[in-house]
Amino acid sequence: MSQDQNMTGEITTEVSHPRASSGVSWSALLFPLLALILAAALHLSKVVIDTLPLPFEVGLSVVVVAIMVVTVFVVLGHAEAVAHRVGEPYGTLVLTIAVTAIEASVIVSMMLHGGNNPTLARESVFSTVMIVSAGVVGICLTIGGLRHREQDLKRQGTSALLAVVIALCALTLVLPDFTLTADPGSFSTMQLCFVSLLCLLLYGSFLLAQTTRHREDFLDAPESPTPHHGHHQSAASGIGGRLTLLIVGLIGIVMLAEYVAAGIEQGLDALEVPQSDAIVGAFIATLVLLPEAISAIKASYHNELQRSLNIALGSACATIGLTVPVVAVASLITGRGITLGLVNGDIVLLILALLVSMVSFGTGRTNALTGGVHLVIFVAYLLLIAVP
Repeated sequence: MSQDQNMTGEITTEVSHPRASSGVSWSALLFPLLALILAAALHLSKVVIDTLPLPFEVGLSVVVVAIMVVTVFVVLGHAEAVAHRVGEPYGTLVLTIAVTAIEASVIVSMMLHGGNNPTLARESVFSTVMIVSAGVVGICLTIGGLRHREQDLKRQGTSALLAVVIALCALTLVLPDFTLTADPGSFSTMQLCFVSLLCLLLYGSFLLAQTTRHREDFLDAPESPTPHHGHHQSAASGIGGRLTLLIVGLIGIVMLAEYVAAGIEQGLDALEVPQSDAIVGAFIATLVLLPEAISAIKASYHNELQRSLNIALGSACATIGLTVPVVAVASLITGRGITLGLVNGDIVLLILALLVSMVSFGTGRTNALTGGVHLVIFVAYLLLIAVP
């Protein structure tokens, strides 16, 4: 087992495997292709998992979930390799856009699957925001605080990113409950188009600030040059192959996640479990956030808190800024309505998580206690899913 250090100072561990001609391990080449082939076979054969005998149903479910989870980690490796090549802060955008593509695709495909499911997009987006702002951020701050005692962040960049997240959350998840033109929790067609455009403009403005004029506000300082030039040259030589495997793996994950999530939704409905949409939305958000969550936690562990927050909060920003417009377009094309407005209890949790984030990042320094507060809110979110 060998360790290499990337250009942001993060340590990545690579297991020695036989290498393919493209410079990647056999597992990194195999699992994206395997996930895509399995997903295509399941969709083309139109296998309905609930109609299979119980042993086959359990066995097939375990195989699908195992391949999907391993592929998520493999895709993370390819995304990190691409991120190392393009540098920061562009590197974090690779993971962010990849995750958003997965989530938007899964939500849209499930919207078109079976009967109308108007609250699935809301629950998935809300779960993403809560998992990121309370769960992932809480773990990052706690682990970083325990290992480094205190960690510094760039207040300018973090405050700007948090401001975008707050505005997006209020526009998409809270405002629909207070409009008069459409039913409570919903937008009219004109309102939905306008809010979707605002989401795109806000996220585009954030990307412009992060990658051009205010790039330094989103970087851990000071930047240290990396002596491992040979590693980056080898990564650069296989960048095309990495991108191809990244795209193939993402397509396979999307198709498998749709299959698994649909099975979970059908099972919960059959058991008459309350808040089945909330559980499915949390499953989708957890699955697609897994690569970014691991990357953010690793960055915090290696005392790169700003990069950790860029990844975590950037995923929440991208989820709302890009997923909501995509879902809105799908809703307008198919005629299937969507309900975006949260119920009162979820609004309280959302406001609490965002307010605590403002306080946590306001001083420019965090510790383990700060992370513990975020984790308490995350536990409350999980409790209200199980016991609404």
